[in-house]
Amino acid sequence: MNEILGDQAPETEQDGQHSKPVSTPRTLGEVGLGHFAPYLMNRIMGRYNESLREKLSRSGLSVAKMRALAVLSVVDGLMINELSVYSVIEQSTLSRTLDAMEKEGLIHRKASEQDNRVRHIFLTEAGRFAFAEMWPHMRDEYSTMFTGVSQAEHDAFLVTLRKVLANIRKHDF
Repeated sequence: MNEILGDQAPETEQDGQHSKPVSTPRTLGEVGLGHFAPYLMNRIMGRYNESLREKLSRSGLSVAKMRALAVLSVVDGLMINELSVYSVIEQSTLSRTLDAMEKEGLIHRKASEQDNRVRHIFLTEAGRFAFAEMWPHMRDEYSTMFTGVSQAEHDAFLVTLRKVLANIRKHDF
């Protein structure tokens, strides 16, 4: 297992206060899965989603529905392409998910005042309630993920994630 995850400490390059850019490994075998950020991020999100799946299914929700509810609870009235980016759900999957959510009364769609072809997606009271019911479980799993991590480490981690996202994102949002 240690060989697969590469448990040895990674080499770091420090230049005074500022780190040099991360060097690109020649092969995944040289760096190890445990030091390859995309692998770790996928594994973490997979475990997070799995830890919520049972609670979600008891509430009649899926991971996709939960993601849409979570995003809309923060930024209501998005267009489907925006919601797709924020919720990290392919647009075709999201479209089917939203159809089901609309039938369940969790969301409603409203035509844009500027362009009737454009629809904005809003949470209903039932959608707000469904998310409010799930949020404590989401928050608890989030807290579990960061057990043993100091506030300073947590804050630095979020700063790093935002930098990485800024490097790779394709949208202004």
